[in-house]
Amino acid sequence: MKWLAVACALGVALCWGMYGPTLSHARAPNREWGPFKPYLFIGVAYLVIAVIGGAMMMKIAFNDNFSYSGTYYPAMKFGFLAGCLGALGALFLTFALTKAGGKPAYVMPIVFGGAVSVNAIAAYVSLKQGESVSPLLWVGMLLVAVGIIMTAANTPHGHPPAKATPVSGGGEANIESESPGSAPESASS
Repeated sequence: MKWLAVACALGVALCWGMYGPTLSHARAPNREWGPFKPYLFIGVAYLVIAVIGGAMMMKIAFNDNFSYSGTYYPAMKFGFLAGCLGALGALFLTFALTKAGGKPAYVMPIVFGGAVSVNAIAAYVSLKQGESVSPLLWVGMLLVAVGIIMTAANTPHGHPPAKATPVSGGGEANIESESPGSAPESASS
């Protein structure tokens, strides 16, 4: 069954890794709308997928009941808390990629490298007295930080838009691409 857990984890990485690049397409080209206009539909998607998908998985995959009282109360309490943390994370990410001007190429490595480190720290803090942690945990967290920096610094950022420059005489423009190794193209009539 471990292969299924790995496959699901890779599915999460794929979906969440594409979250930032997809959200960057939701920006208004001329600031015609605010950066949180897409966030409303992020919430709708969370609601629809979580409620319908969760109910289906509860019933079909596990034949579970829909009671949240008594011994089931922690499922509601901590499920709601986890949902709030996920939604707040999406809110921060939306702000980082829109109003704060962040680019997915460096915001996403910080998000996911940071999430791995926060998870490790939470596990460390929850250790019972007498339990110890391998010193390699701290080495791994240092490597994550180095990996974040290396990934963000070396992620392709795409080509900048072409600039039109006026040409004397005919009013035509040369289109200059700022991508390395390309020569300017001349517009001809």
